Amino acid sequence: MVDNDELSARLDTSDEWIRTRTGIGRRHVVGPGMSTVDMAVEAGRRALQSAGSADIDAVVLATATPDQICPASAPQVASRLGLGPVAAFDVNAVCSGFVYALATAAGLIAGGVSRRVLLVGADAFTTLLNPDDRATVPIFGDGAGAVVLRAGDPDEPGALGPFDLHSDGELSDLLVVPAGGSRMKTSQNPADSYFSMQGPAVFRHATARMAESSRAVLKQVGWTVGDVDRLIGHQANIRILHATAKQLGLPADSLVVNIERTGNTSAASIPLAMVDGVNDGTLQSGDRVLVTAFGAGLTWGSTVLRWPGVTPA
Repeated sequence: MVDNDELSARLDTSDEWIRTRTGIGRRHVVGPGMSTVDMAVEAGRRALQSAGSADIDAVVLATATPDQICPASAPQVASRLGLGPVAAFDVNAVCSGFVYALATAAGLIAGGVSRRVLLVGADAFTTLLNPDDRATVPIFGDGAGAVVLRAGDPDEPGALGPFDLHSDGELSDLLVVPAGGSRMKTSQNPADSYFSMQGPAVFRHATARMAESSRAVLKQVGWTVGDVDRLIGHQANIRILHATAKQLGLPADSLVVNIERTGNTSAASIPLAMVDGVNDGTLQSGDRVLVTAFGAGLTWGSTVLRWPGVTPA
C-alpha cells in the first residue's frame, strides 16, 4: 500500500493536491515478483469460493497488462485455478475492459457456448508508469476483482440487462503507451515505454461518453434515471464520477465509490467497487444498478442489473 504522503516524499506533490484533484488517498502497488496473473488467480479463487462452485467452462480476463504480449494470460489463470482445459482468453479495452468482458461473457452464455463463466478484471497498471511522472503515478493502482456468471432467467436478480458499447480510435492518442507493440516494438526514447494521457481532454470525453452511454442503456431497458438506485462507474477520478452523476441527474450518494483507497485500477476497478459496495452495505439485494466505464482506445460502455444477494469471499 502506497499512500499520498509516501508519494509526496519523492514527487513534487502533496496529499491535499492529490485528494482534491482525484479523490485518491492510497493505492496498492505490485511488489517484485507479483504479476497480473498472480492477482487474477487470487481474485478468481475468491469469486469461485463465493459462488460455491468451481464448475466453470470459460475464463475471460479483462486486462491491459498481461504477463506477456504472447500468449494471453487467461489460460494461465484457468490452469492455476485447476479448471482444466476450459476456454480462456483476454479482453483488452483498458479501463472499459470489465464492461466489455461482461458483455462478452454474457454473449457466451446467451449463445449456448458456456454455462458458467469466470470473469476477472485485473491490471498491474503501475508497471506502465514513469515513476517520476506526477501526472500519472498518484492516479493508478494495481488490483484484481472477479465475478462468476451463470445461465439463468432474465427476470431473476443478477440478470444483466442490455449493453451499450462504443469506441473512437481517432482519439487513441489521448491515453497511450507508444512502444511495445508491433508498430514500435522498442524505442530509444524511454518515454515511449510509459503510459501518458492528456488529462483535460480525457476528463471531458469520459464524463460526456459515460453519461451518453448510460442514458442509452437506460432507454433500452425502459428505466428512468429515477429508477436507478446505484451507479457503479469506473473508478478513474472522483471528479469524473461526480460529474457523470450530475450530468445524469443522479445524486452523489447514489455512487458506489472506493477510489480513495484503491486508485484507478483500470479493468479491476468496477469489480473491486462491487465487492466493497457489498461489504460496506452500499449495495443491497434488489437494487437497480447502472454500470458504466470509459477507457483508452477510446472505449466506453454501460449495462444494468438488479443486484443479487451475494456474499464476497
